[in-house]
Amino acid sequence: MSDTKILECFENPAPQRDYVIEHIAEEFTSLCPKTGHPDFGTVRLVYCPDRLCVELKSLKLYYQAFRNEGIFYEAVTNRIRDDLAALMQPRWLLAQTQWAGRGGIRSVITATSGEVPIKYLA
Repeated sequence: MSDTKILECFENPAPQRDYVIEHIAEEFTSLCPKTGHPDFGTVRLVYCPDRLCVELKSLKLYYQAFRNEGIFYEAVTNRIRDDLAALMQPRWLLAQTQWAGRGGIRSVITATSGEVPIKYLA
């Protein structure tokens, strides 16, 4: 199970300004809870920080904690959204997972917090 204690933050260097941070993790893995086979995906995290920003090494370790967890795509995406929104309390946040095809079907799951500008929802 993912461990939010792994996650660390640092003070936003420009809290008076709206700006966008985007992190893309291309080697995300978890396990299919039905088959136990690995699921491979990309996690896209986009947010407008308020007081805090997530530290990247801790984010990588947090993502890696899902590696051996049997969890559906939808649950992964919503847990990432919930954990990071609670940790950083950003002005807005988008967590999106894009999953490698299985049986001819690719999946993209998007979960948001706050009023995400429409251009980031694509």
